[in-house]
Amino acid sequence: MKPQNFERDNEKIRAAFDRLRRRQPGRFKARLNLSWSNWGFGMERLSDSAARLAKAGIPFIELHGNHYGPDLGYRPQETLQILGDHGIRVAGVCGMFSADNDLSSNRPLQRQAALDYLRREIPFTAEVGGSYLLVVPGAVGRAKKYDAMEFARSVETLRLVADLFVTHNIRAAIEPIRAAEVSFCHTVQDARDYLAAVGHPGVAHINGDVYHMQVEERHIGGAILQAGKALTNLHIADSNRCALGDGALDLDTLIRALYLIGYNAPGRYVTPEPLGPGGDPYPAMYGRPDQQALSRLVMQTAHYFREREEAVLA
Repeated sequence: MKPQNFERDNEKIRAAFDRLRRRQPGRFKARLNLSWSNWGFGMERLSDSAARLAKAGIPFIELHGNHYGPDLGYRPQETLQILGDHGIRVAGVCGMFSADNDLSSNRPLQRQAALDYLRREIPFTAEVGGSYLLVVPGAVGRAKKYDAMEFARSVETLRLVADLFVTHNIRAAIEPIRAAEVSFCHTVQDARDYLAAVGHPGVAHINGDVYHMQVEERHIGGAILQAGKALTNLHIADSNRCALGDGALDLDTLIRALYLIGYNAPGRYVTPEPLGPGGDPYPAMYGRPDQQALSRLVMQTAHYFREREEAVLA
């Protein structure tokens, strides 16, 4: 039987993976760094989140970028104390960009809010030991474009704070998001075009998300290879945006692609963000957490990911 197109792409990645492993076995000794994005836990104490991740053997956390104003958000020393008590380190921070703080807005007040937000979040990320800050070029939840200039406005606005990323040694990680949620920057190639337009060493990385890749990319493994060295964080969930193992995601091919780009290295993270099916996951940010359900979600995802990683490397 003639293979389907995606099966041919899978086989190309498998063959490249096998060749590289034969030629450079040392590149496969280190395992992928597993983290977790905690904003989907809702209004939960950070100590509860840290305890759950530690129990699941997840050593890193991607913190909710919750410094929406000068008096809001995590405090660095308190955060480090809580996480340190559980042996958890910060991978990075998930920047949150809505219509209220939109880099591409046609309202100057909203662009200024985005700048002020970044001026709070970048130093915080450095203070807690994170390596990247996720940046979305346009507001999440606004699929209709303002006008033909929103890309240019976003680039121009981000350049105003780009030096801060270099000063604090933080990677700006641009995230492509599906067209149902944002008006532009939907694919890895779009993110690369955006990085080229900004043209700044502090803005040179990509935050991938397999949920959005399923909609916008031809092949997830191919998109990972295309991102290459620019990829610094990858959000994962199964095909239904639930726990790994609950859907139809080809996790094995994804893992092979990550090893092919040398992703099993310091400062590069695989970060589950299973937010559940549906169009708008953001109300969960302020929801009441179901501790039991979250524990099942984390334990299953962590166990399944490591199980498949070992199967691929066996």
